[in-house]
Amino acid sequence: MTEEKAIQNIEEWVKAELMNEKSGHDWYHIQRVTDISKEILKYEKADSFTVTAAALLHDIADDKVTSNVNMALERIRKLLQENKVANDTIETIIDIITTMSFKGGTGKKLSYIEAQIVQDADRLDALGAIGIARTFQYGGAKGQAMYDPKIPVRDKMSFEEYRNGESTSINHFYEKLLLLKVEMNTPAAIKIAEERESFMKHFLDTFFKEWNGEL
Repeated sequence: MTEEKAIQNIEEWVKAELMNEKSGHDWYHIQRVTDISKEILKYEKADSFTVTAAALLHDIADDKVTSNVNMALERIRKLLQENKVANDTIETIIDIITTMSFKGGTGKKLSYIEAQIVQDADRLDALGAIGIARTFQYGGAKGQAMYDPKIPVRDKMSFEEYRNGESTSINHFYEKLLLLKVEMNTPAAIKIAEERESFMKHFLDTFFKEWNGEL
């Protein structure tokens, strides 16, 4: 089986899995992350199949969208095996999708370029106009308030606190999103992140002016 055909099969499988996902981690998010990964690949020397496959699969086993991470990983492994992907490539893809998450700032630093590219692409989709929209979509799906000045922004927290503690959608900008630019791995991602972060900061300035009744 050619790599092109394997990618096509993976794409169709992921699309069927996530098309109706409603927390901001749907197929269109996957499509954007894959496209951004391919753009970064133009400037970096990396294995394009590994990057593309990991970008397509990166949210299937994420605890934000599945209640059984281990089962999801096994389904990914089976899919890749059925598409004749080499065992060492499968292990690399699994490693990328299990280590790239922010995890409340507790995630580990990635050491190889394929993982760094996919992580950068995923984080870029959390920034800018779409990042803003996804933040409120996810907060609504999880029953969080849009904003509540009585709920403080959390500084340091465990992964459990980050995922399940009380917060708001606006707090999420300060607990994660505005921390992403300095964590980008590749020069291309840093450049894109600068523009998208600037847009988000302008949004927040406007939000608080309106919240405080400033005309």
